[in-house]
Amino acid sequence: MKLGAFSISLTVKDIQKSKEFYENLGFLKLGGDINQKWLILKNENAIIGLFEGMFDKNIITFNPGWDESCQNLETFDDVRIIQEHLIKCGIELTSSADTSTKGPAHITLTDPDGNNILIDQHR
Repeated sequence: MKLGAFSISLTVKDIQKSKEFYENLGFLKLGGDINQKWLILKNENAIIGLFEGMFDKNIITFNPGWDESCQNLETFDDVRIIQEHLIKCGIELTSSADTSTKGPAHITLTDPDGNNILIDQHR
């Protein structure tokens, strides 16, 4: 199963302080808007999202159809195919994609330790 680009979405208390901290670790801005209190930062293949006030816990994120530079991949597993596989494996989803649609969609699930996972397809 191809999950696409991997990132961690961090809930932060002060986006400016977090931005400065991760920039000191060598991360550079890839996207986002600090005025809207969210940024995407990258250091080589490592991607982190900083989100102030948007959710309560950190989220593990996968983006089917994208590589680590947010470039489209020629081939990828559609989120609906991933969803079907997970359901067959007995994994409970906390939200699911509409299987009658194509294109952008997402699913969410929680691992056995309570970590939230977002599989978010943008195309």
